[in-house]
Amino acid sequence: MPNAPKQLLPLDRKCCTAYFSCLLLLTILFGLKVIIENPLVQTKDVEKEEKFNPTTPSNYKLLLSENHSAVRIYEADTRLLPLLHLPVKNPQDFYSLRDIVANGQSLDGKIINVLAAIKSVGEPKYFATSDRRKGHRCEIRLCDDSESSFAMICWDNESIQLAQSWVPQETVIFASDVRINFDKFRSCMIATVISKTIITINPDTAEANSLFNFIRQSPEMLDLDDEMRDQFKESINLQTIVDIYTVEQLKMKALQNDGKPEPFYGIIFAYISTLNIDNEASKIIRNRCVKCHYVVNEKTNTCSFCSSIHSFFDADAVPVFASFDLPVDLTDHTGTLHFCSLSDRIAEETLGYTVQEFQALTDIQKTTLKWQLLLERSKIYFKVILSTTARTGLRVKLLSCKLADPVEAYQNLPGKGK
Repeated sequence: MPNAPKQLLPLDRKCCTAYFSCLLLLTILFGLKVIIENPLVQTKDVEKEEKFNPTTPSNYKLLLSENHSAVRIYEADTRLLPLLHLPVKNPQDFYSLRDIVANGQSLDGKIINVLAAIKSVGEPKYFATSDRRKGHRCEIRLCDDSESSFAMICWDNESIQLAQSWVPQETVIFASDVRINFDKFRSCMIATVISKTIITINPDTAEANSLFNFIRQSPEMLDLDDEMRDQFKESINLQTIVDIYTVEQLKMKALQNDGKPEPFYGIIFAYISTLNIDNEASKIIRNRCVKCHYVVNEKTNTCSFCSSIHSFFDADAVPVFASFDLPVDLTDHTGTLHFCSLSDRIAEETLGYTVQEFQALTDIQKTTLKWQLLLERSKIYFKVILSTTARTGLRVKLLSCKLADPVEAYQNLPGKGK
């Protein structure tokens, strides 16, 4: 429980009555301030206790006793309320959902921090185990500007009730110390709220505010009608894009955007300096939903995005198509842009092969193709959007990538004119 920006005390309530538990839960749900009377102050056994309990900067903890302690609502002072929106961890220390997916099973079992928006909150589901113990779970769908849908599971009563108060497209959370696991049944990564987890709702940080603005201005993250699907497919007239940048100028342009999520477009003459197409094909080819173009679950062949925005689930597997999903680096004489996105039809045009044709190539042919592309300067049309969850702070999508005409490229170098 916070009482100052850098003070956070763990509260041990194992011996509390149901009244204590209810009052403390209301404190979390509705931001109530409370007075805790007669707590026992104890020194923490950091190594032992923080293995299962939330990590806090204080060396002490408060222990409530049913016989001697009391918790009362306090309404006289509102100065502490802003502390509810301060993450308990470094607000810049988090994984984007795309980074979790990209790291895959290397994160299995890891405890990390996640900043994400609430896409949907499922109804609590009740079950009984084989030994007749009762339990319940609730699945929350998260999204950010890098992934449209990512599952987070709650198992305990407090986190489930807390989740029921979240409003999709109106709520951003900073979840510190969630566990990441590989779900074998779904064949994908998921997050789980555990006893260590502390969730800050609508955190007052630059990163959270940027994400909040993004989801408010991106209704396609929650629904897709015909108009949205056409917009998602990035049908852009390249002839309307005329501004030419170097890598350095592109980065400067992004910095001058004042943190606004609006994209900007341009042209760059650069080399593809990283293109790992001769590695394992499963890392660069993914199945996408025909309806919305989002990546589908490889094992169940279902689209979590489409199913999560409807009140029903289709019994049949969704139709899919295989698509390239290539991270590339772009380099010119002024610097390098890392982790740019070359995908779908644009990737096929760049490589000169469809997915099926590419899969038929030998490893030697793939390596030869890679070096042909790495050694030639390309004329690249791009779209850039600021992203606090991207590794570089920018999300760069290639709209066209073709070998550049040497004369045109030379004329557009700094200091040269047509």
